[in-house]
Amino acid sequence: MKRAFTAILLLALLTTGAVVAPSAASREPVRARHGIVASVSEIASKVGVDVMQRGGNAVDAAVAVALTLAVTWPSAGNIGGGGFMMIRRADGRTEVIDYRERAPLTASRDMYLNEKGEVIKNASTVGYRAVGVPGTISGLALALSRHGKLKWADVIEPARALAAEGFTLNHQTVRSIQGSRELLAKFPDSNRIYLRDGKYYEEGDTITQPDLAKTLTRLKEKGPREFYEGETARLIVDDMQRNGGLITAQDLKGYEPTIRNPLKGTYRGYELLTMPPPSSGGAALIEMLNVLEHYDLARMGWNSSAELHLLIETMRRAFADRAEFMGDTDFVKVPVAGLISKKYAAEIAKTIASDHATPSENIRAGKPVSYESTETTHFTIIDQEGNVVSNTYTLNNSFGSGVTARGTGFLLNNEMDDFTSKPGVPNAYGLLQSEANAIAPKKRPLSAMTPTIVLKDGKFVFAIGSPGGPTIINTVLQVVVNVIDYGMNIQQAIDSPRIHHQWMPDVVRWEPMGINGDTRAALMSIGQKLSDRSGFIGDAHGVMVEASTGMRLGASDPRLGGAAVGY
Repeated sequence: MKRAFTAILLLALLTTGAVVAPSAASREPVRARHGIVASVSEIASKVGVDVMQRGGNAVDAAVAVALTLAVTWPSAGNIGGGGFMMIRRADGRTEVIDYRERAPLTASRDMYLNEKGEVIKNASTVGYRAVGVPGTISGLALALSRHGKLKWADVIEPARALAAEGFTLNHQTVRSIQGSRELLAKFPDSNRIYLRDGKYYEEGDTITQPDLAKTLTRLKEKGPREFYEGETARLIVDDMQRNGGLITAQDLKGYEPTIRNPLKGTYRGYELLTMPPPSSGGAALIEMLNVLEHYDLARMGWNSSAELHLLIETMRRAFADRAEFMGDTDFVKVPVAGLISKKYAAEIAKTIASDHATPSENIRAGKPVSYESTETTHFTIIDQEGNVVSNTYTLNNSFGSGVTARGTGFLLNNEMDDFTSKPGVPNAYGLLQSEANAIAPKKRPLSAMTPTIVLKDGKFVFAIGSPGGPTIINTVLQVVVNVIDYGMNIQQAIDSPRIHHQWMPDVVRWEPMGINGDTRAALMSIGQKLSDRSGFIGDAHGVMVEASTGMRLGASDPRLGGAAVGY
């Protein structure tokens, strides 16, 4: 099988001039003796470090960072959305807190179809009917109670103070707000808070959020259940009733997060702990790594046409399986064991040709059952004891549904679009999905979130995750490959250019200056269809332990100006 790549490998050697990874031009990772927080917001990263310096552990810091991002990174940081937190204790115990949103009790399979059976434009993405029952507050509270050292009031206070006293807007936050002006302007509280009724914020301005500060004060004083049963819940439900939304008091009161075991895989002697369903990310990640294990990527050369062709073909097949099989395992049977089987990957590898692309229209989901024995932000934290948190949470699209529930000061998700409104019809990310991900009351929509922890001989090596809808999975994949196959440090692995293919539509996304002209020509000559325009992919944040010194290394993605902070 490896010999099948000889011809294109020779071309790769000519275009790269080397068979190993170049030394990626990037800054050094942040080095710290005790602990590190890597997130999209320097303010939030500093809050997390301060929590650890005050005696908290990585989980205390994670809860504080998540709450702070709801203030400082409103496009994705949230208390009105949901996500997944992977926690690995220093003693090796690992669990996942699944606080993904759920469909309201009155949700139904065809709720976004018109009388002709056609998908109603924007019905699942904009406004009150697009909102799933939020899980963030409940999930954070559960993580804190099971693994934290500090009190709820202690970890919520930094976010409350920032909302009340304000903070200085940086370029990235202003740009994200301005990029969603059309959506935010549709809803009065969103327009008032983020757009100042047309008097738009500029870089360097100070933003205060008094309504959000009041909500956080209630949560601080009365505890996390206040969100689901107190004044905050009443404000959400009243606003839903006024505007045709589906969420009721019963929905909020009945929400509970779920504790899950991580999905486990191996790659070239490393062990991976990653997300189980209802995220598709972990299974797809392991499936792709199992396929790549059949090839000598280091010999192909980093970012060579041979390597990129192999990545594209592997992504194409894994995303076809994702579309067919993945859903909430509380409602449908997902052949996870088959999807992550080494034998299944071997069969997939046999279908990949070295000298031509396989058109996506010719790719169908495989048969993993025979091998049986789903705008986001991410942060990663390691503390002095060696506890690690890898957390990805989301409102779905940037600024979610656009709705700020009246009087609450926080945005609500549009997570209902992560269900399939109609099997075979693409969602907002262009993803095709099957009946397995159809809408049902209390069901969790499929996700692509992929917080991942990598071990070697039972010891922590690095942790990584990213936002980006379906590009999350391929972002994490390429960071893992960069570290393990090409020996990059965590900052180099994150900084390096990325590609993305998701089966349908049949097009390769690539980053500015990420693939040189000769390599693009080589890929197109064998049938790969590259997007006409480049664009940034993902926003990864990771931590690593340097084996020789025990130093903590932290890395934040430069694509959105994130910052790793250590102590």
